[in-house]
Amino acid sequence: MSVEQLAGHLARGGFDAQKAAVAIKNWQKGLFKPEPGADDIRRLATGLSVEPNDLVDWRSSYRYAPMSARKARLVTQLIAGRSVQDAMDILKFTRKRAATMIDKVLKSAVANADEQQADADNLYVSCARVDDAGVRIGTKRFIEKDRGRAHPISKKACHIHITVSQA
Repeated sequence: MSVEQLAGHLARGGFDAQKAAVAIKNWQKGLFKPEPGADDIRRLATGLSVEPNDLVDWRSSYRYAPMSARKARLVTQLIAGRSVQDAMDILKFTRKRAATMIDKVLKSAVANADEQQADADNLYVSCARVDDAGVRIGTKRFIEKDRGRAHPISKKACHIHITVSQA
């Protein structure tokens, strides 16, 4: 099916065929500008003759998690691309502090998918990403060193993003 045919299914009031075609090309590239709404996904699913849940990703995030991004990335690399059940098992037995926080984010993403009647057995972790959030607020301190010098103590924060999709 061509982009123009999909744009015809997507065209609605205030969203002409040309803007719909541009939006579909952006979505194919992974750029979700403009963000597709539930109505847009339903129209695309009918145009492609698939279920709407086959086109949807469910996301969850933990903003300003109190740990450095480098440490959390070690754990997210373990679960990326795996099924949700395998990822939960791995996180249960991983002896890292980040594992409990990432497990909560993963369970939240699965709950978001379950809310929209997705098949929980066929979910997999499509994207597990950790972004740096800078220095945590209220943790800038200094430790005294010799000859009157001071070295900063900066405790880092990170943003954890988990996306699950239906296989």
